[in-house]
Amino acid sequence: MAASIESLLQEISGVDRPIEELQTLKTALLSIPQSSLAQSVSGQRLDVIFSLLNSNDREQVELCVDVLECILMAQSPLQIAQNYRSELQRGLKHPLEAVKILALTQIGRLVENPVSVTEILNNHTILQSVIYCIGEEKMSVAKKAIQCLTKLSHSKPGLDKLFQTDLLQALNDVMAKDDIIRYRIYELVVEISLVSPISLGYCANSNIISKLLVELTGDDVLIRATAIEMVTILAQSQHGRQYLAQQGIMDKIANMIRGAETDPISSLYLPGLVKFFGKLAIMESPQQVCEAYPIFLDKVFDMALDADPAVTGVALDTLGLLGSTVEGKQILQKTGVKFNPVLTRMSQLATSGATELRVRSLEAISQLLALEPEQQTDDLLALSESWFLLLSNQPMDMILNISAQPFPELHCAALQVFTAIGAQPWGQRLMINTPGFMEFVLDRSTGQSKAAKDAKFELVGSLVSSTTAAEILGSQHYVSLKSYLRDGPYYVSAVPMVDTEGAN
Repeated sequence: MAASIESLLQEISGVDRPIEELQTLKTALLSIPQSSLAQSVSGQRLDVIFSLLNSNDREQVELCVDVLECILMAQSPLQIAQNYRSELQRGLKHPLEAVKILALTQIGRLVENPVSVTEILNNHTILQSVIYCIGEEKMSVAKKAIQCLTKLSHSKPGLDKLFQTDLLQALNDVMAKDDIIRYRIYELVVEISLVSPISLGYCANSNIISKLLVELTGDDVLIRATAIEMVTILAQSQHGRQYLAQQGIMDKIANMIRGAETDPISSLYLPGLVKFFGKLAIMESPQQVCEAYPIFLDKVFDMALDADPAVTGVALDTLGLLGSTVEGKQILQKTGVKFNPVLTRMSQLATSGATELRVRSLEAISQLLALEPEQQTDDLLALSESWFLLLSNQPMDMILNISAQPFPELHCAALQVFTAIGAQPWGQRLMINTPGFMEFVLDRSTGQSKAAKDAKFELVGSLVSSTTAAEILGSQHYVSLKSYLRDGPYYVSAVPMVDTEGAN
C-alpha cells in the first residue's frame, strides 16, 4: 500500500487540475486501517499536496485538506514540527477557513507534546500568526486559535512566551480591532487564568484581566452583560474567586443588582448578575453568600414573580440550583413566608404558559424537593413535604395532569418531581393514596420516547431503593416495581400469536 500511496502522489504532481487523482488518493487513505496508516505514509513528502493549496479552486483545496488531514494525523507531532513548520505557517494565512483550521489543529497537537512544543516556542512567527487568527471573521478559526494558545499556556515556558515577549503586544493589537474580537481575547485570558494561580498571575500582570473588570460597569449594556459572563467563568476556580474578592468584584456586582431597580434596561444584564451569585453560592457556601449579599436572594424572589419570562427563567434556575443543596434549602426555609408566594408562582408556571418555562419550573421544583437518603432527617422531610403541599390543593393530581399532556419534555419533567418525592416516606404515602398512581408508574405504554422511558425507570429506581417503600406501598406493588427494574427501561412484553381459524 505504501508503494500505491507513493505512486498516487507522483501521478498528482503531473496534472494541472488533479481533482480525480486527489479523490482517488483520499479514498486510498481512508481504506487503510488507522493502525497501518502511519507506516504506509512514512517517508512520503507532501510538497505536491501543500503546493496545490495555492489555488482558487475550492474543490481542489478542500480535497487537499482532507488528504493532508489523513496523512498528518498519522504522523507524530515531532515529525510534523521538523518537516512542515513553514507549510503550517503559510496555512495560517490561507484565505480558506478549512486550511486555517487544518494548520491550527496540527499546531494544537504540537503544543500539547512536550518535545515538539519547543519547536513552536522557538518559532515566534507561527505564534504571532496564531494570535492574529483570533481576529479572523470565522468564529471556528478563532476558537481553534484560542484552543492552541490555551494549550501552550499549560507550561511556564508557554506563559513566558505569551505574556513576557512582544506577543503580548500582538494580543493587545488584536483586541483593538472591535468589541467582538476583544471579547475573544478575554475568553482566551480567562481560560488561561482557570488553569492555576500562576497562570492567573501572568494574566493579571498583563492588565487584560483588569480591562475586563472595568467593562463590568461600562456604558454599553451588551458589553456589560458579556463581561459578567466572563467573570462568572473566572469564578469557577477557587483562585479565580479569591482574585475577584481581592478586587472587590463581589461587592461591585451586589451594588449593580441594587442599582438595577432604577435602571429601565436592567433586564439585559440583571440575569447575568444573579447567575454569578447563584454559581458562587454553590461553589462556596449558600449560607455565606446569601448572608453576605442579602440583595441576591431578595432579587431572585422578585425575579421569580416578574412577568418577563427571560427574567423569571433565570430565577427558577437559580432557585433550583440553591435548592439542590441542604444548605440552600435551609436558607430558603429561613426566609419564612416570603418564600410561599414564590412556590405558588412556580406552581402556576408549571401548569400554564410557555412549555420551556413550565419545564424549568418543574425542574426547579424537583431540585427543591429532592433529598438523598442520608439527608432525610425529620426536619428536612417535614420541610420538603410542606413545600410540596404548598404547590396546590391537590399537588399529586396537578403533577399527574402535567405528565399526561402531549409534550414529552413536560412528561419527563413531571416524572422528575415524582422521582424526587418517591424516595421519601411522605411521598410514598401520597402515591399509594392517589387512585391509579401505582398503575400509572407500572404502565410501560405511557411515554414512548427514550427520554420518557429513562425518566420512568429512574422513578421506579427511586422507589425500589427506598428502605420504606416495601412497607408503605405494599409487597405486591413492591414486587412489581422490582420486576420493572429488573427488566430494564425498554422492556416490551411478548405478544402471543393467535391462530386464526381457517388460516393456512
